[in-house]
Amino acid sequence: MDGIEVVVAHSERATLHVGDVFLKVDADQVRTDREVQAMTMAPVPTPTILWRTPPVLALAALPGTPIARLGQPSTASTASWSAAGAALRLVHDAPPPPWSSASVDEKTADLDAECAWLIEHDVLSAELVRRSREVAEAALRPWHPVFVHGDLQVAHVFVDDDEVTGILDWSEGGRGDALYDLAVLSLGHPEHLDDVLLGYGGDVDRDVIRGWWSLRSLTAIRWLVEHGFDPAAPGCEIDVLKAQL
Repeated sequence: MDGIEVVVAHSERATLHVGDVFLKVDADQVRTDREVQAMTMAPVPTPTILWRTPPVLALAALPGTPIARLGQPSTASTASWSAAGAALRLVHDAPPPPWSSASVDEKTADLDAECAWLIEHDVLSAELVRRSREVAEAALRPWHPVFVHGDLQVAHVFVDDDEVTGILDWSEGGRGDALYDLAVLSLGHPEHLDDVLLGYGGDVDRDVIRGWWSLRSLTAIRWLVEHGFDPAAPGCEIDVLKAQL
C-alpha cells in the first residue's frame, strides 16, 4: 500500500482509496442502505461489498479504468462506449427498486431555483441561463420510470478490453427517466453519444438528451462551487451549456 488517496470529500460524504479497497463514509445511512440494495439488484457488475460498519462502507476496487473523465478526451474505444450503452439497457430493463427518484415537478422546481441563484450571484449571464433553461425544457415531460443509476457520470463506468467491468456509486439509484442516465453518461462527450446509443438500442429522442445535458449542468453548478469544484474548467458544466447553444 502506497498511501491513502482522497477520491472525493465534502460535507455530505467522503471516499478514500486504500490499496485495493474503497472506503465510503456517508452521514446519510438511508442513502447507503439504498446504494447497497441497488447494487444487489443491478444486473451488471458492481463493486464487491467487503464489509459495512456504519457510517463506513468498504468496497473492492473494480478492474479496468474509467471510460473517461469529464473535461478530458476519452481514450476508450468506440466499442467500450457501445458496451456501456448495452450495460445501461440491462439496468433499465431490470425490475426497479421500490423507491422513486425526483419527479418532474421536483426537477422543475429545482431547476428554477438554481437558475435564479446563478443569475442572482452573477455566476452566468442571464442570457446564457435563459437560453439553457429553454433547452432544458425538453427533458421536463412525463416519463415511464425505470431502474436508473441516477448519477452515471463517466468516472463511474469502468471498462477493460472493450467490456464493462463494473459500475460504481449507486447512491442515487432508484426509479427515474432512462434518458437521464444516457444524458449523464454522455455529458461532456457528445462525440460518443452515437456509440452509446448503438449499444443501448431503440429509438431515443436526442432533444431530450440535450435537455438533460442542460438541466444537469444548470442544477450542478452551485453545488460544485460550494464544495470546492470548478464547473468552469475546460469541458465541464459551463462549457457544456455554451456548447449546447
